Amino acid sequence: MKSTSIGRFQLSLTAAVIGATLSMLALPTAAQQAMQPMAIERATILSKPGVFGVFTMFKLRPDWNKVPTAERKGAADEVKKLIEKHKDNVLVDLYLTRGLETNSDFFFRINAYDLEKAQAFMREFRSTTIGKNADVFETLVGVTKPLNYISKDKSPALNAGLSSATYSGPAPRYVIVIPVKKNAEWWNMSPEDRLKEMEVHTTPTLAYLVNVKRKLYHSTGLDDTDFITYFETDDLTAFNNLMLSLAQVKENKFHVRWGNPTTLGTIHSPEDVVKALAE
Repeated sequence: MKSTSIGRFQLSLTAAVIGATLSMLALPTAAQQAMQPMAIERATILSKPGVFGVFTMFKLRPDWNKVPTAERKGAADEVKKLIEKHKDNVLVDLYLTRGLETNSDFFFRINAYDLEKAQAFMREFRSTTIGKNADVFETLVGVTKPLNYISKDKSPALNAGLSSATYSGPAPRYVIVIPVKKNAEWWNMSPEDRLKEMEVHTTPTLAYLVNVKRKLYHSTGLDDTDFITYFETDDLTAFNNLMLSLAQVKENKFHVRWGNPTTLGTIHSPEDVVKALAE
């Protein structure tokens, strides 16, 4: 009887150990399933704070035209497949600058919740046919943040104006990227004084929000600039007038960089951009 009891105890102990082991093995799998990335939703990622933006401008090498026609035409499908592969990690926009810019032919805007995911996409892009035949002219890195100045609490009237303004023009055909860097005097001002300057800055822009879309990325400490200003519009004259209005406010005196480069391009699907460059 004693031998039987010991045998039953050993069997129970073994079963318990196996059960516990299986449970422990199951935990990482469940955790991994819970952490599976969701497909990137364009409207969501473009409206959230804490999203990284990577802008990379490329210039095609002269030898690109020597690449066999079939390979150049196949490059569009190659980029399309790469974007599909990374669709759960990054939002990819590709713009055509050839014919409008001297130092670039196209550029990417990559939005990602994790900066390393954007880096991974760009690394793989450099191994594509077109990526191997292009040189980087400029890279800008920033992150989106809640409004620093024109918030509901700090400037309610202007915040209401920004919130109520809706883009109502035709679908934008043009994109403009302007990096901005402030001087030490700006950063050493009190928050209250910077708020006053930004209120003066914001007031003349309200009239243009119906035909110019804008988005701001913060870059201080991440890049050699402080802000990346991104615009979309179908009305370049209105955009020009917007820039003139901003050039005339006092806050403009605190800039040590405005553009340099300013990048102007046209909006297309990534596949169509590469097809245009393969012609």
